[in-house]
Amino acid sequence: MQPLKIAAVQFENKSGDKAYNLSKIYELAKQAKTEGCQVISFHECSISGYTFAQGLTKEELLQVSEKVPDGESVQQLIKFSREIGIIILAGLFEKDDEDKVYNTYFCVDDTKVIASFRKIHPFVSKYLSPGTQYVTFDLLGWTAGILICYDNNVIENVRATALLGAQILFMPHVTGCTKRDYLPGTRHVSPELWRNRELDPVRLRLEFDGPSGREWLMKWLPARAYDNGIFAVFTNPIGEEDGQVKCGHSMILDPFGQILDECTGFKDTYCTAVCTPEKLEQAGGYRYRNARKVEMYRDIISQPHSSQLNVSWLGKTD
Repeated sequence: MQPLKIAAVQFENKSGDKAYNLSKIYELAKQAKTEGCQVISFHECSISGYTFAQGLTKEELLQVSEKVPDGESVQQLIKFSREIGIIILAGLFEKDDEDKVYNTYFCVDDTKVIASFRKIHPFVSKYLSPGTQYVTFDLLGWTAGILICYDNNVIENVRATALLGAQILFMPHVTGCTKRDYLPGTRHVSPELWRNRELDPVRLRLEFDGPSGREWLMKWLPARAYDNGIFAVFTNPIGEEDGQVKCGHSMILDPFGQILDECTGFKDTYCTAVCTPEKLEQAGGYRYRNARKVEMYRDIISQPHSSQLNVSWLGKTD
């Protein structure tokens, strides 16, 4: 297993404008390739846009959705991969033959879709169906997994994906700058602050780095990487979509929970890091997985439980 250089992107997508979003994906992927990146990861629904779906009817949502792997945008990403010579991960709304719609994130190389994953805990629209399977896949000799946004907040999802062999976990998000009743000090960030970012960058940075933004991420994101002994590739949009602001902070963490690189500005950009195999067995998470005593809690996790999730306290764009 050889070192692997990955780019994690933040960019301001446009709602429903796939042509524009794909052009940004192409531009940033091409730039990352010049820096030696072998893989590039974009945020949740980076092709289609995300937040605007909260106002769409089922018919309208179907219109912006595509089949995977045969959809036009998916095939376009395969062409990008072939032309640039880089593996690309991105997301959109997927529809199946029964007109069910999913929040889907997928990975392509120069010939095909390597893997696709449907969000297990979908929000933003009542018309989205939940995914029912974890996914792991070969990524240039590494084993990778995918969990989308809130899926990563349910800690068992991350542990399960790690137990399935994931060494790198891609965590595409649309999150931050949202009021969370369970976290004091959080609030919605005004779009006016984003629009005025050049004249008053300090106020916006305080919001992006504060309890509603990066400070919230730091409560849990390093722990997911550390506890499971994985590289975590976190991606998140920057800027405004459908009246909501998102704080970026795309970053890559190592199995020690350390941030290897992070996007810190307000521009469309990416951070990069090299994943090295030696860290996987050096990290505490590797030892923790091997020290588990499953017999002590097997009966607990097999007990019937309610599958109903009260999401009234959740931001609509988790």
